[in-house]
Amino acid sequence: MSYGTARPLRSVTLDDVRGAQKMLSGVARTTAMEGSRHLSQLVGSPVHLKCENLQRTGSFKLRGAYVRIAGLLPEERAAGVVAASAGNHAQGVALASSLLGVHSTVFMPKGAPLPKISATRDYGADVRLHGQVVDETLAAAEEYAAETGAVFIHPFDHPDIIAGQGTVGLEVLEQCPEVRTIVVGIGGGGLAAGVAVAVKALRPDVRIVGVQAEGAASYPPSLAAGRPVSVENPVTMADGIKVGRPGAVPFGIVGELVDEVRTVSEDQLSAALLLCLERAKLVVEPAGASPVAALLAAPDTFEGPVVAVLSGGNVDPVLMQRVLRHGMAAQGRYLAVRLRLTDRPGALATLLGVLSAADANVLDVSHVRTNPRLELAEAEVELHLETKGPEHCAEVGRALRDAGYTVMG
Repeated sequence: MSYGTARPLRSVTLDDVRGAQKMLSGVARTTAMEGSRHLSQLVGSPVHLKCENLQRTGSFKLRGAYVRIAGLLPEERAAGVVAASAGNHAQGVALASSLLGVHSTVFMPKGAPLPKISATRDYGADVRLHGQVVDETLAAAEEYAAETGAVFIHPFDHPDIIAGQGTVGLEVLEQCPEVRTIVVGIGGGGLAAGVAVAVKALRPDVRIVGVQAEGAASYPPSLAAGRPVSVENPVTMADGIKVGRPGAVPFGIVGELVDEVRTVSEDQLSAALLLCLERAKLVVEPAGASPVAALLAAPDTFEGPVVAVLSGGNVDPVLMQRVLRHGMAAQGRYLAVRLRLTDRPGALATLLGVLSAADANVLDVSHVRTNPRLELAEAEVELHLETKGPEHCAEVGRALRDAGYTVMG
């Protein structure tokens, strides 16, 4: 259905998106469209993955940033640009500015992943670390713009940004003209709005489904209220769509042209990221995996052929490790257990023998002998195990209990 909302502050048209596509020729890659046999079997019709994780800078953000900065007046370019971002927008602005010969200053949170900070600097930006959360970083960037005259480049709330992101939609129609449903993640709404403008102008029959993380889902209440509504303290591992309030410009477009907005859980995001890595051999960040998470959550509700936009692949290796383990746990392929045993020679070897017989792969063992809560002859063992699924997890638990162990968690 279409949500009735106020018109955007300035309309973005198909001509704007086509103009952006010409501007991006030779700058942004026409990213690959990969078929997914596993998802196709699950959904019951062809599913294709639009690989914006393979775009320059690792996400779609370069498209909008380049179009926005390229459209500045000469005197505005001379003043430089400033942006605030935890990662993807930062890198897009940095590279776009370098390509256009414009000085860029990018504010990033102090806790931003080191690979993203390093990449942003490598693309040519003057990186300044400020604040612990993006809101504090954003305030610092806006203050800098006011003091210096640098042009603030918003990550999603500007027509030029939306037009640039809309070129993803044109590519989808060119690469998969038979598409019936496009699934795209939503943070502030710039990508979804741009794709909707391009696709609905050419193929109004194509259904567009937006996806948000449950802990940062500002669009459902905003659409219900008919105006942007803030979500206090958004929480999600998917920092690329961790936005507490829709942008005014994309909100009007999403409300008019996007057919539905769904939410996905952290477990579903983890499982989707794991699937992309294992089945599609693609490194995708949690935000980029959100469309796949929606497909996994309700595969029989999408009319195919389906295109899922993998919006980015800039995932911190430390986060990747945690998310993959979380995804394995969500699928019943990872089990953490804690138990006590008699502290005598060979006791740990005996326990590991039980697990070996149960065909569980031991990933990590923590063996504690001295602790006030333990009896003199006791030891506590925490094990992290790789298993084959929920049924195997239950079998491992039974094997431990049958061997006389009390499993505490």
